[in-house]
Amino acid sequence: MPKLSAMTGVGVRVRGALRGLPRTLREDLWTAPVDPVPPMGAPGSPVWRPAFGMLLLLGATLVAVWHVPDLVPRGAAVPEYAVLLVVCQALALLAGMWQPLYAWWASLGLMAVSVRIAESAMTPGELFPWTGPEMALQGGALFLLALRVHPRRAVLALGLSLLAGLVSSAFTTQAHHYSLDVGAPVVITAVGTGAALRALKVARSQLVVQSGLTEEERSRRTLLEERNRIARELHDVVAHHMSVISIQAQVAPHLVEDPSDELRENLAGIRENAVEALAELRRVLGVLRSEDAVADGVRHAPQPSLDSLGELIGTVRRTGVGVTAETTGTPRPLAPGVGLSAYRIVQEALSNVMRHAPGARARVEVGYHSDAVTVRVTNTAPEAPAPRAGGVGHGLLGIRERTAMLGGDLIHGRTPAGGYEVLATLPLEGPA
Repeated sequence: MPKLSAMTGVGVRVRGALRGLPRTLREDLWTAPVDPVPPMGAPGSPVWRPAFGMLLLLGATLVAVWHVPDLVPRGAAVPEYAVLLVVCQALALLAGMWQPLYAWWASLGLMAVSVRIAESAMTPGELFPWTGPEMALQGGALFLLALRVHPRRAVLALGLSLLAGLVSSAFTTQAHHYSLDVGAPVVITAVGTGAALRALKVARSQLVVQSGLTEEERSRRTLLEERNRIARELHDVVAHHMSVISIQAQVAPHLVEDPSDELRENLAGIRENAVEALAELRRVLGVLRSEDAVADGVRHAPQPSLDSLGELIGTVRRTGVGVTAETTGTPRPLAPGVGLSAYRIVQEALSNVMRHAPGARARVEVGYHSDAVTVRVTNTAPEAPAPRAGGVGHGLLGIRERTAMLGGDLIHGRTPAGGYEVLATLPLEGPA
């Protein structure tokens, strides 16, 4: 019984497949669209397409001229219908570049007409039904079709072409040397080559898409890493202010004679909120710090500001890079976040000079204004090509993030002399 049930199930599936076969054939060989051709300049765009079109036009013309003698008895004048037929076959081959499916159908129909005309014009013993030109026309049409459709559809078209050749051979009235044993390998090779090239094109297109996704993910990860680094650095600045608020709220009642209970209660509430905020800040940013590989001694070191700019420039000079510094305006204390960001911008810019401009000289300019501080780092043209760096750079990304965090403006790019310039304007007040 189980064996009988299995056989019944197989029979049901076979009958279902046979009932759906006409619809499958209609979709694969008529209604289903072919692969679109990417526009010029897009990923996977066939830059060789114009040259291929010219070669195809030349080949179709030569095959058409070659095919005319097959349709005319020896010594007879060339009739108009023979010229019209070979021109239509050549045009059908050319149309395969734009509409390969319909062009193949047209080529198949014209092949049937050509066989009937050529059979009466040939002498016994000649190749039939596929002469050399017919092999070239059918192989070209199937090749162009295999370039643009799924291999299953190309194989169906190949089978139908071979069947049409076999049927044409069956209705011959003379003894000819059947050419299917010669033509079949030709068209099969054409379909196989077209399918292989299509598979290569699909693989390259998928690789381009995957590379784009990978690059986007890498950029996103780099951005998040840079923001985490900035958050870790600003933690000390924020924690310092919260600690000062807590201490001032605790000391304030002792600075007033006979403070009221309401004042004590408000100050106690301020201190309590400051302590809770500080604890929550340390808890959240502790997650970021736990992933940092920096040593504890460096991790808890004071954050630098523009006051430490001289030490930074001295360190860079010791590496062999010529650096000059200039300060305009009246230096004054800056908010910790602004001073830290300005220092890091200069540090990142000088690091970029050392990495990407070997032998270049750098200049650092710091300008103090009434409502902003500007830092400008420029370098001359490099004396040698920069070594190829592996990985993704964080320099400009970090500069951009620090400037945007403070609501400032950033300008960077190459100078007319071949160097590079980074100009950041950091407002002294927070962004609105």
